[in-house]
Amino acid sequence: MNNKVYSINGPVVKVKNASNFQIMEMVFVGKDRLLGEVISISDDFTVIQVYESTVGLKPGEEIIATGESISVTLGPGLLTNIFDGIQRPLKQIYDREGQFIKAGTDVDILDFNKSWDVHFTVKVGDQVEFGQIFGEIQETSLIKHRLLVPKGKDGVVKSIKEDGSYKLKDVLMVVEDKYGNTHELNMIQRWPIKKPRPTKERLPLSIPLVSGQRVIDTMFPIAKGGTAGVPGGFGTGKTMMQHQFAKWCDADIIVYIGCGERGNEMTQTLEEFSELIDPKSNKPLIERTVLIANTSNMPVAAREASIYTGVAIAEYYRDMGYHVAVMADSTSRWAEALREISGRLEEMPAEEGFPAYLPSRIAQFYERAGYMNTMSDLRGSVSIIGAISPQGSDFSEPVTQNTKRFVRCFWALDKELAYARHYAAINWNLSYSEYINDLSKWYNKQVGVEFLESRQKFIQILAEENKLMEIVKLIGKDVLPDNQKLILEIARVIRVGYLQQNAFHKDDTFVPLEKQLMMMNLILYLQKEATRIIKQGKAFSLLVKSNVFEKVIKIKYEVPNDQLVLFDNYYKMIDEALHAIK
Repeated sequence: MNNKVYSINGPVVKVKNASNFQIMEMVFVGKDRLLGEVISISDDFTVIQVYESTVGLKPGEEIIATGESISVTLGPGLLTNIFDGIQRPLKQIYDREGQFIKAGTDVDILDFNKSWDVHFTVKVGDQVEFGQIFGEIQETSLIKHRLLVPKGKDGVVKSIKEDGSYKLKDVLMVVEDKYGNTHELNMIQRWPIKKPRPTKERLPLSIPLVSGQRVIDTMFPIAKGGTAGVPGGFGTGKTMMQHQFAKWCDADIIVYIGCGERGNEMTQTLEEFSELIDPKSNKPLIERTVLIANTSNMPVAAREASIYTGVAIAEYYRDMGYHVAVMADSTSRWAEALREISGRLEEMPAEEGFPAYLPSRIAQFYERAGYMNTMSDLRGSVSIIGAISPQGSDFSEPVTQNTKRFVRCFWALDKELAYARHYAAINWNLSYSEYINDLSKWYNKQVGVEFLESRQKFIQILAEENKLMEIVKLIGKDVLPDNQKLILEIARVIRVGYLQQNAFHKDDTFVPLEKQLMMMNLILYLQKEATRIIKQGKAFSLLVKSNVFEKVIKIKYEVPNDQLVLFDNYYKMIDEALHAIK
């Protein structure tokens, strides 16, 4: 039966009286073989969502069913690459066609001519199962690619090549299943983007994803395998914060998804990622990064797919036993793509025109994070950090509110902090992390019991400052008693000397947990000693004149990360400065 295009409405194509399509099946539309997906089937019409531009498509053109779901191609060569939302390699397309992607562009996703050195980890007669590692390849100088047995190809190894250099499509191993069927295995496999990869067990989230960013590690930590929402208006530093997090967090692999962002911003992001040096290895960061770029002028349906493409690649590396951090920038643009397609499908709109299924789609995305025991009995994780771009910095809009329901970490970016050059511009009054209790054992064992105790004291001081500022706004600071003036000053030291961080300073761009604890302890020691001086009846103004607060603020720049013994000098400095007050 010939399936023909009946009507075209942007990326939505209808076929009349079709009977041989399956829901979520991948199809090719028209003479240019545009990639599409079946999203609705009824007696009269089959509705197809096209992931490429439909400009020039005409009614009557043929639609070809493939029998499989929209899938990613997985194998060596993903790292260092830049893909669009439907996993087309942008570098190769640029080399072949120039700056713009033509409709129906068909380029090999991975380089099938490149040879890889394979070391096999199984032998003839071994029983292999889905997800088990059967070989290893040095994909980049930083990451070893572990070849996994694809789904449906379990069985006994009948033959296997010797260690050596092979191409992606070369047959490496032949497996015979329990029914006597033989399967040939090479280096590549396909996986449906909207289907989570199975694991043996979901493990508790008990290890933090350490980033060296004080406001995150101390105040609002995220666990390995956890989820975080980063809402912020225009110019609050969402993208820069994700860059800094990607560069310094202790994940093995970064998957950065630029979803619907402006083309010039995406270009800058891609150029910067290509130039960044991984501080842990002094090699280019791109060697452990996969970039997915779907700019705002690319087809809207592919924007929706880009999120799933990124997570599917992240799960593949997780199954090799790696810790993967997914940066989605931004999920608001993804939600807008859902809204546009929903409108073209004439579905009943819900709040602010978004489809009624927006919450469930957001939940499905964030639920793919987790710390897992993989099918090969390794431990790996996918952590998801999703940026949100609420219009007018309105955190009550549907995408932000529904994200809050499904993430356990919320880093609210503040326009006023950003304009005051306070970075990271995370508002400590609006942000929260629900991982503290889960991570407390790790912090107590690895850093010390004092860490969370000091953190709690910081939170109390900042909360108290927030209350006092209401009074200050009404009647001014001068009428406050000295002990309350001291709270405001210590809060300023915490804000400027601890929470504010300079990404361009060699010692302040990344701060180990040990130094974070020592900084907190010094600030709390200053508060304790200054309180004692005020209780002796000495004026707060004398404390300010001693310049002790400004000196403590500068520790972040003056104490190198590898010379923490210098903190002793600051304790002496505080004692001497306060002792000199008459």
